[in-house]
Amino acid sequence: MESIMCVALPGTVLEVKDRSALVDFSGNRVTAKAGLVDVKPGDSVLVHAGCIIQKVSMQEAEEMTALFQELDALEEV
Repeated sequence: MESIMCVALPGTVLEVKDRSALVDFSGNRVTAKAGLVDVKPGDSVLVHAGCIIQKVSMQEAEEMTALFQELDALEEV
């Protein structure tokens, strides 16, 4: 049986409106719930299941993105 892992993806907050935020994931824009964490445009965040769960540094977000890209490349082999 194959196991499926759920991960939080890093993105950048573009705008915040009420309790929602528009978050950019390498060109893909998604609306996420922002009620759990206080965020503002420009913040790097982790999003899981449509909710912003944590702010991270830009360096952490870049490292995570690079790691996910490496994992994707391994799956293609």
